[in-house]
Amino acid sequence: MRWYQISADETAEQTNSDPHKGLSTKEVQQRLKRDGRNEWKEEKGISQLALFFGQFKDFMVLVLLVATVISGMLGEYIDSIAILLIVVLNALIGFFQERNAEKSLSKLKELNAPMARVLRDGQWEKISSAELVVGDIVSLSAGDRVPADLRLVSVTSLETEESALTGESLPVAKVTEKLDSDQLGPQDQLNIAFMSTLVTRGSGTGIVIGTGSDTAVGQIAEMLVDTKRKQTPLERRLEKLGKVLIVIALLLTALTVLAGVYRGNPVYEMLLAGVSLAVAVIPEGLPAIVTVALSLGVQRMIKQKAIVRRLSAVETLGSATVICSDKTGTLTENQMTVKEIYLDGNTYTVTGDGYDPSGGFYRDGKDSKEETLYQFLRYGVLSSHAKVFRKKKRWMIDGDPTEGALVVAGKKAGIEEDKLSGYKIVHEIPFDSKRKRMTVLVRNPEGNLVAITKGAPDILIEKAAYHRTEKKLLADKDKKELYQAVDQMAAKALRTIAICVRHFPAGYEPKEEELEKEMIFIGMNGLIDPPRKEARDAIIDCRKAGIKTIMITGDHVKTATAIANMLHILPPGGKVVEGKDLDHMSDEELQADVDKMYVFARVTPEHKLRIVQALQKVGHIVAMTGDGVNDAPAIKASDIGISMGVTGTDVSKEASALVLMDDNFATIKAAIKEGRTIYSNIRKFVRYLLASNVGEILVMLFAMILALPMPLVPIQILWVNLVTDGLPAIALGMDKAEDEVMKQKPRHPNEGVFARGLGTKIVTRGILIGSVTIIAFMLMYQGDPERLIYAQTAAFATLVMAQLIHVFDCRSEKSVFARNPLGNVWLIGAVLSSIILLLAVIYVSPLQPIFHTTDLLMRDWMLILSLSAVPTVLFGFIKR
Repeated sequence: MRWYQISADETAEQTNSDPHKGLSTKEVQQRLKRDGRNEWKEEKGISQLALFFGQFKDFMVLVLLVATVISGMLGEYIDSIAILLIVVLNALIGFFQERNAEKSLSKLKELNAPMARVLRDGQWEKISSAELVVGDIVSLSAGDRVPADLRLVSVTSLETEESALTGESLPVAKVTEKLDSDQLGPQDQLNIAFMSTLVTRGSGTGIVIGTGSDTAVGQIAEMLVDTKRKQTPLERRLEKLGKVLIVIALLLTALTVLAGVYRGNPVYEMLLAGVSLAVAVIPEGLPAIVTVALSLGVQRMIKQKAIVRRLSAVETLGSATVICSDKTGTLTENQMTVKEIYLDGNTYTVTGDGYDPSGGFYRDGKDSKEETLYQFLRYGVLSSHAKVFRKKKRWMIDGDPTEGALVVAGKKAGIEEDKLSGYKIVHEIPFDSKRKRMTVLVRNPEGNLVAITKGAPDILIEKAAYHRTEKKLLADKDKKELYQAVDQMAAKALRTIAICVRHFPAGYEPKEEELEKEMIFIGMNGLIDPPRKEARDAIIDCRKAGIKTIMITGDHVKTATAIANMLHILPPGGKVVEGKDLDHMSDEELQADVDKMYVFARVTPEHKLRIVQALQKVGHIVAMTGDGVNDAPAIKASDIGISMGVTGTDVSKEASALVLMDDNFATIKAAIKEGRTIYSNIRKFVRYLLASNVGEILVMLFAMILALPMPLVPIQILWVNLVTDGLPAIALGMDKAEDEVMKQKPRHPNEGVFARGLGTKIVTRGILIGSVTIIAFMLMYQGDPERLIYAQTAAFATLVMAQLIHVFDCRSEKSVFARNPLGNVWLIGAVLSSIILLLAVIYVSPLQPIFHTTDLLMRDWMLILSLSAVPTVLFGFIKR
């Protein structure tokens, strides 16, 4: 039902309601039973216990649990307990990471008005807003939150603030007349008051036309329930990596056990060897190290004024190809500001941003302080009720944003409240959306009365009788000049507010109908929500990094286009699309053309969701920013949802993965750089961990092929995977960004972890690490069973030292010599710590039986260190 297209009387008839008496108690009960309470459905929660046990569903974890059981059955209890501890630790990390489940709908519910003033059985009463039904007559006044969707039947200067729902930055003046246009979006349905919006001025009454899920905000709640989060690129890559490793582990284990048994080796020995191989293939510490690296990135991003709510989202930012940004507050200041003044045929430029009263007035590039300008600004302040104040180093206003801008402009000229103490408002005609103007009658310090009218220029130009002074009639050529000035301001996306006055003789008390007659047209203010300076630089930097910025806003198309041009978002040939155009486009048509679209104006929450999904369908990794309830579904559906920390609603914050503490687009650029650095570091330690694992696998396979005893026992492999690999891998996660990180194009969404030669590096280094380890074992073993433990200790030490030297090669994609080896102090500390722990395992007597080690002679250390250096030094010199 398009309620805005029918009259108030027809609405009452359609809802079987009486505007004078309201509904009866009996009728209310019947409708409550039929339609339900004024609430919407919520997502089903998940119990803490189910969340914890859900961490064990991963295939890699299940294989490790099987290895745990086999080790226990074979009597290797230390190995079994160690593997089990690692599995539980990883599960706990995942549990705590995900414990803060979705709260979007519960927060959305908090926006509901708890109480509503309703007409029932001919009497006004206050009830819980949840008890409202279609057909109820509801009263609204300034400060109220609208309790349901209402078709307005009477208004007195009623304005509502709808930015959280529609993205419109200014309060909307409401009307009661029916609107004839087809397919109007919420922002244009001026005779509807929407649930959860705020009444900022005036009063009114309306008939309830929608409750719960049938309201505009309720439909957003439904979208939130139906919208599922996408896996992040990192989650997809790690899941794929895990499956590859599992297949390799199972094949190698089965092959080893069967080959050994076929050759006549004891089943017990071969099962133990199989478990050792499985443990060698699976990098047990990888999930924990990834989590630690992401957590470290989170801490760095907090310093950049970005709070991360989902760890995996940190890396996703680094692969973003498109940023869909809301206009108001993110790309702009979200503070209406007077930027130009047209007065006496001259145009004045007003400097200063937002509500900060510092700034000045310039004409033809020169500082200007004429008395006529001062008087014009004083008229603007006297006809405005907004107050400007400073809170926590931030200038803010209390009142209408447009009036606040006029008060700030006055402050820039030194017009403070104390200087206006001699002026007193004696009468006011409030703003009315039909009249498009408001008037105040002011008594000046001399006791004379002056009427000040401000409003739409097209209305005041036609109503004014004089221009500039009472001695000069407003001629047709003057009107033409004024309309040209209006058009010039509109071309710059400036919203124009004109001011007229009428002076009355001393002692004369005018009637209300005289106030807006024989007026003098004084001048016009040009206002805008100005673009952030730092946002433009950030957009240019993102373009260099191969990231496209798209503006999505509920604002008017002219304003959106002008701001997009100022910010360098809109390239030559780039398309600007309105919401009504999207309504006539199929999903296929949108996907075919979406790469040419840069600005979307007058859009609804459904449009935003469609845009995000269309970009994803054509292969983009989408970051979506927003601050309102209307942004929440698109934020949740995007690959990386970003909400505003200052102006954002709780709903948008809960739906997002990243919260900007300063609502600044430039912070997104800093977060993208951090995300790219984190992914680069993840590649570094995946390279390090898997090269080590390849080396361990080959050591075991070489031993099988050469009919040698096991060079490493499971507990030693586990020690290498967790302690030797773990500490340096974490330190690699703290590596600083390389210089070219923001000069590269975004990674392809389907790019695997092993892309760009990483797989080759892992295999070649792994082969050499395995080779030098088996050589060390053979040289020490010499076919003597009594030297087995000594040979295993030497192989263990060679494997550890080869990996600790190799870690420095992993800091660069180029060569071990490409970066200063002392550039990461955490890595130096981690390597030294691992060496100390290795020596403890070898030389501390109580640890020797646990790790199957024995003391090594000093002369053998020379051989071990020489062999350990071969993989890194050899490839380093080859590359150089």
